[in-house]
Amino acid sequence: MAKPRRGGFGGPAMGGANMQQLMAQAQRMQAQMEEKKNELDSREFSAAAGGGVVKATVTGAKQLTALEIDPEVVDPEDIEMLCDLVIAAVNEALNTADATVSEEMSKISGGLGLGL
Repeated sequence: MAKPRRGGFGGPAMGGANMQQLMAQAQRMQAQMEEKKNELDSREFSAAAGGGVVKATVTGAKQLTALEIDPEVVDPEDIEMLCDLVIAAVNEALNTADATVSEEMSKISGGLGLGL
């Protein structure tokens, strides 16, 4: 006597309707994530270094859009310090953008860790 078949996609264990609902839910989540990513890509994030003498602004797409340098910090004898401040401001702005993008995407994906 043959044993009844168990499991499998669309079988009694999952149900065809449940699989369709799961696929529809995944498609909705994908659309929400794409919409949020587009929104965050154009959003600007700013950070400052050296007590505010250097300010950098980046987008969620990691593009530097603005860099402000207080003229008083520009010392031709110490360009290295200015470079360090620029790097610090840009990196802080990028870190802020990354953290915000990760947090917003996690809200949509429910922490599934989809690497977006």
